[in-house]
Amino acid sequence: MYQAQRPCRTETVPVRTLHYHVRVWGERPADAPPLVLLHGWMDVGASYQFVVDAFSAAFAAGRQIIAPDWRGFGHTRTPAPSDSYHFVDYLADLDQLLDHYAGEQPVDLVGHSMGGNVAMLYAGARPSRIRRLVNLEGFGLPATQPAQAPQRLAQWMDEIRQFERGDLALKHYDSADGVALRLMKTNPRLPSDKAAWLARHWAAQDAQGRWHIQGDAAHKIVNPQLYRVDEVLALYQAITAPVLSVHASDDSLGQWWKGRYTLQEYHQRLTQVRDVRHAVVEDAGHMLHHDQPQAVAALIEAFVAGPAPAA
Repeated sequence: MYQAQRPCRTETVPVRTLHYHVRVWGERPADAPPLVLLHGWMDVGASYQFVVDAFSAAFAAGRQIIAPDWRGFGHTRTPAPSDSYHFVDYLADLDQLLDHYAGEQPVDLVGHSMGGNVAMLYAGARPSRIRRLVNLEGFGLPATQPAQAPQRLAQWMDEIRQFERGDLALKHYDSADGVALRLMKTNPRLPSDKAAWLARHWAAQDAQGRWHIQGDAAHKIVNPQLYRVDEVLALYQAITAPVLSVHASDDSLGQWWKGRYTLQEYHQRLTQVRDVRHAVVEDAGHMLHHDQPQAVAALIEAFVAGPAPAA
């Protein structure tokens, strides 16, 4: 099994009505901003361990690195069962996590997939709190039209009923090895040693010995709110931090949306960001921080090492 090179400690931080589970590497130096790593949908903060291990010794020694589990994922549990999650709650959660770990100091923010989308919108809503931002495949969603609202709301109500019947329950596994095989099936590039390590953080064992994914099945319910691109672009325009947009050589958008939303369209949206650079990680898919952690670590390290932007 993979052996973590830079073990972390875990902390519990009160955030709104929750007790947020956070992985922390290193202590907070006086002269460097925290590096905050945000995971994606159905993932956990531990997912960044391979990238943290790939940072240079000097960089890792000079930074405090923070990776929370989002609400309803990993060890950040809701105080009562929930049948609905709202995207804006992630922004408010992040806002208070930054209060705790950074105070008034701007942070360097990295987000993958859903975490990248949170990071981009948050950076537009709170531009002064972000020094530099790295977006790893946080593409956003296809544009919607108001006429889709009746069908979307009906779908949301139908899926809540499905959730209540247990139709959306996540599969459980007989062993951690079964979870590892599931991870490798989803991502054929994931080596078996890393899959075995991730499985024991991505899932947890119950009293009967079964392994369950550390994610609330309610996350599978569709968002009742349409994705309003004009609002997203307004938030992009408000970002003042330099942004590094990173995507993998595999075309995730092409695989997911079959032409309904393309990488070209995403890059067109990014023209609204005043200071944006682009990078591609070769021989990688959507989970690029698992596929090529050294390449991702090098991109992050080089980008956040630059000076803060002029006010």
